[in-house]
Amino acid sequence: MWILDRGRMAIPPILTLFDIMLTFGGNPLFKGVNLTIHQGARTCLVGRNGSGKSTLLRVIAGMVESDRGNRFVQPGMSVGYMDQHPDLSDFATLGDFAMSGLSQGEEYKVEMAAEGLKLNLDQTPATASGGERRRAALAKILAEAPNLMLLDEPTNHLDIEAIGWLEDYLRQTRDAFILISHDRAFLRSLTRDTMWVDRGFVRQNPKGFEGFEEWRDEVFEVEDIKRHKLNRLIKTEARWAVEGISARRKRNQGRVRRLSELKAQRGAQIKRAGTAAMAFDSGQKSGKRVIEAESISKTFDGRTIVSDFAIRIARGERIAIIGPNGVGKTTLLNMLTGKLESDTGTIKLGTNILPAIFDQNRNALDPKATLWDSLTEDKELGVSGQNDQIMVRGTPKHVVGYLKEFLFNENQARGPVSALSGGEKARLLLARLMAKKSNLLVLDEPTNDLDVETLDLLQEILDEYDGTVLLVSHDRDFLDRVATTSIVMEGDGQTKVYAGGWSDYQTQRKEIPRAIKSSTKASKPSPIQEKPKSQPQKMSFKEEHRLKELPAAMGRLEAEIAKLIEYLSDPELYTTAPLKFQKATEALTERQETLEAAELEWLTLEEKAES
Repeated sequence: MWILDRGRMAIPPILTLFDIMLTFGGNPLFKGVNLTIHQGARTCLVGRNGSGKSTLLRVIAGMVESDRGNRFVQPGMSVGYMDQHPDLSDFATLGDFAMSGLSQGEEYKVEMAAEGLKLNLDQTPATASGGERRRAALAKILAEAPNLMLLDEPTNHLDIEAIGWLEDYLRQTRDAFILISHDRAFLRSLTRDTMWVDRGFVRQNPKGFEGFEEWRDEVFEVEDIKRHKLNRLIKTEARWAVEGISARRKRNQGRVRRLSELKAQRGAQIKRAGTAAMAFDSGQKSGKRVIEAESISKTFDGRTIVSDFAIRIARGERIAIIGPNGVGKTTLLNMLTGKLESDTGTIKLGTNILPAIFDQNRNALDPKATLWDSLTEDKELGVSGQNDQIMVRGTPKHVVGYLKEFLFNENQARGPVSALSGGEKARLLLARLMAKKSNLLVLDEPTNDLDVETLDLLQEILDEYDGTVLLVSHDRDFLDRVATTSIVMEGDGQTKVYAGGWSDYQTQRKEIPRAIKSSTKASKPSPIQEKPKSQPQKMSFKEEHRLKELPAAMGRLEAEIAKLIEYLSDPELYTTAPLKFQKATEALTERQETLEAAELEWLTLEEKAES
């Protein structure tokens, strides 16, 4: 259908799909797809990981031929696709690739896009990362400016500044676009209608992403009502089949056929995919002080990454590290967790720290290994690689069963990691982490490639996690929902602490133009505060003596706690000696509480001594 522009002329659509069906391995990925994309469209394409979003985008682009149906592009209209894995083999630099196909004199468009996306056009493809290759593909399609842009996860590997630049660019363009993205804030800001790929169907809603979740829940509610009515009807017909047959010599064949048809109808219903059974176990509690950094600095090749930075992180905090790409977020993360030494100052880790690390580069996953091997050959999990079971937070589970909890099917278990999508690799890495007990989560870019539902679930379990979280992310919505405190790296070693997430940081930065320090007046109170300026208080002789003896006392308590934990680890103790088990448990609780009190006292006295 064409639309009217102020009643004067009919404007034909850019692209139309008629009754499209595509099958992979005999099962339809989607069927009966009818789409009309008009000029000026602002569309988000959403769906679970593996639902076929990227494939549908490639069908719209004409890169994948459907098994049935027709694709029509209006003559004179152009469609461009941003490839997530562009082929740069024939180009000397990223700039050569991005400028290929442009008319002479239009190269400046690539240079403008590269500046906004922070892309080095002189870099060679051989030395470019996957994220840099994606940015080159994004710069290319923005410079080409087709009538319809198909953007598959354009915000992946962009920092917050580059995402903001892209958001402004797309808001101002007159060209139509279809977006696949996990970034809620990005989608809410830009989209005016939604396509939802769900169990083989493409549903459409004339509202942007802001209304997606409410619409999705309404669809599911209607489905549930219909399914409930169908089940009641089947029960009624089945009861008649039993009671009616005994009361009559001849069956009513029409009703028997109806029962069969109803059962077939129920069997044809496609069950909704569940959510991954994700959960973190904080295990043994850490001490109240998790990390304390004093006057730390780091310089690489004459470039200052961190300068004279101090922070105290208490148990239960959710700390976000925010800043542009290349500013040193991962470096600071490694310093705070003890993986990298600082050039100056001190970093003290608390007691009983059990870290679990999510690496943004997925280095823990071997592309050539199978999913099975990825879980069973990890030495940190205490399994050898030949087992068919994995210890999940102290409980043995079959590998396939555990993979199913994370929405993998049995056929994928022996398949290679390289065959997984980005979202599936993220889920597999989370499965590895969640098999371990931990009380300190280090999450470096965990949100890349995850679908909206999985992000929701990850946020929920982080809220319930009884441990400490260190998080690096460029997802503004996720930062707002998770972080209680933000460490903002502004470049040249300037690192400041703000209360709350991304929006709180933006508000505080506008309200106070000077450097802001975390304070109790912030919108989200945090125990991580800059030390208040107060009149120096002289310590008493008793306090000085207590400060000196506390470290030794805490050391003795830690040793006693370790022995009690080892003693209670005997699985037969509860059965053979229940009284000893009870006394040891009570002693463990008492010593842990005493240690916490001692740590708090030490922190207070140490702070007083420094002042």
